[in-house]
Amino acid sequence: MKLRQLAAVVTAATLLVPATASATTPAQHTADVAAGWLARQLTGGDHLETVFGGVSYPDTGLTIDGIFAFASAGVANTAAGRATTYVATNLAGYVGDGVTESYAGATAKATLAAEVRGQNPATFGGTDLPTRLRALLAPSGRFSDKSQYGDYSNAFSQSLALIALDRTPGGAPASAVTFLAGTQCADGGFPLDFGVTPCVSDTDSTAMAAQALQATGRPGQAQQGLTWLAGRQQANGGISVGTGDPAVAPNANTTGLASQAFRAGLRLAAAQKAKTFLTGLQVGCAGAAANRGAIAYDATGYNAGTVVRATTQAVLGLGGRGLAQLTSAGSSAAEPAPTCP
Repeated sequence: MKLRQLAAVVTAATLLVPATASATTPAQHTADVAAGWLARQLTGGDHLETVFGGVSYPDTGLTIDGIFAFASAGVANTAAGRATTYVATNLAGYVGDGVTESYAGATAKATLAAEVRGQNPATFGGTDLPTRLRALLAPSGRFSDKSQYGDYSNAFSQSLALIALDRTPGGAPASAVTFLAGTQCADGGFPLDFGVTPCVSDTDSTAMAAQALQATGRPGQAQQGLTWLAGRQQANGGISVGTGDPAVAPNANTTGLASQAFRAGLRLAAAQKAKTFLTGLQVGCAGAAANRGAIAYDATGYNAGTVVRATTQAVLGLGGRGLAQLTSAGSSAAEPAPTCP
């Protein structure tokens, strides 16, 4: 239960803490060196950890975010392979036992990880992930958790489920697509939580929902979501968490997800603005050697408590494919670092 609650807290909250960032050398490929730095953060060479209350915990979900980042940048393929083995080995503790506990978002994310890595999600970690995910589909079309600790499913889990299942032979269930589309707010964005009145659009959720609907045949509603999201973009290209309030400082996590969604929806000008913001947060040659390549959460700079998660999601916004087409095929084993004088 404690780990389940911890995962929910980490997913829902991002901490703002100060530090220092600097630009990379112009010749560097920003996504490459960011992913290279991320590979060097793998504990034991195969997983990423979350620090909560001063204690480090292995974080399978964050490790999958790292796998996505490696694939997006096209590097660290050997490290990604080790991380994939870690996820498969620790799968039950992440997705649930499939009997008393089964988590929609985690199951969808693990399914997508297997697909990105070119593995069969029907046998990944000894589990038929697509079948288990489909079993969590309610008559309403919502993918819901089966858990004694409550249902934490939301727009993220629904969007991930659509993207992951759309890549399987059976495709994404039509009822699930309709359900997500039906949660759209009047302003075009999408809320994080379902069934809440009034409907309040959320930047991260809208980025995910737009990718999911673009992939599953609802481009009109995806574009409406992207229009709302672009309207939240600040002059520096960044986007803030939550409602996208311009009075709130933008961050790398939200902007990375938005940038990936913009590219998937061919909103290339908005994607380029977002990329410019993200590159401005990267630690370069003026930073400590061990930090070079990382992407800070926000303009306050590098902070060990936020930088790993920020880097994983920022890399997704730096030019790679959307989640619907993301693949590690053709990736190199290199773990690039900035070249400094």
